[in-house]
Amino acid sequence: MCTGSSSNAAADSSGKQEESSSTNSTTEQHQDAMVPKEDIIDLSEYGVNFKILERNSQVAELLTIIRDKNTTRSDFKFYADRLIRLVIEESLNQLPYSDCCVETPTGAIYEGLKYRSGNCGVSIIRSGEAMEQGLRDCCRSIRIGKILVESDADTHVARVVYARFPDDIARRQVLLMYPIMSTGNTVLQAVNVLKEHGVRESSIILSNLFCTPVAAKTVVGAFPRLQILTSELHSVAPNHFGQKYFGTD
Repeated sequence: MCTGSSSNAAADSSGKQEESSSTNSTTEQHQDAMVPKEDIIDLSEYGVNFKILERNSQVAELLTIIRDKNTTRSDFKFYADRLIRLVIEESLNQLPYSDCCVETPTGAIYEGLKYRSGNCGVSIIRSGEAMEQGLRDCCRSIRIGKILVESDADTHVARVVYARFPDDIARRQVLLMYPIMSTGNTVLQAVNVLKEHGVRESSIILSNLFCTPVAAKTVVGAFPRLQILTSELHSVAPNHFGQKYFGTD
């Protein structure tokens, strides 16, 4: 009786192990299938100054909702603002900090950090203006300049038609805000204007939501010292972003 019971238990255990192994294999295959191809792109070809926001389930959901054609405008704006906030927060993390000490209410001395003085934002009109509030929510009194770049209807060549910056922008760290980069041509013109006003290339951080590989290579090739932060590198950019965000679609 003991032998039979032991044999049945061993068989049952073996069956459970096979079932567990099969389940784990299926789960692993499912997880592999869910990994976007863009997540395994070799970023080394884009240089050390090109960074992608850490991909987690929350970020992946935001990207999905924004790309979904069935998303209502109110939901689109709500979730776009959430993604913008994440990108802005990480962009601010790229700014230079200085050590500092403060006294707490209990009289203790706390060693911490503070921004170095002289930061500002610059949005590329119009879609870049969608990111301004996210920056103001993080930096209440920050100054924000604007650049308007238009493309020729016939030649499609981008040109700057308007620019307004703080007078001392040449001495500032600049967060350049532009959510969609399909070709990179608009950003090229914007960075050129900033450099013409004395801003160092290494002092510019491009805060971006969606970037294509073509745009990334174009901008990095032209400005290798420019810092770029995006939430996604994908061959198809959601070019409807500006129209849907501002309700002009």
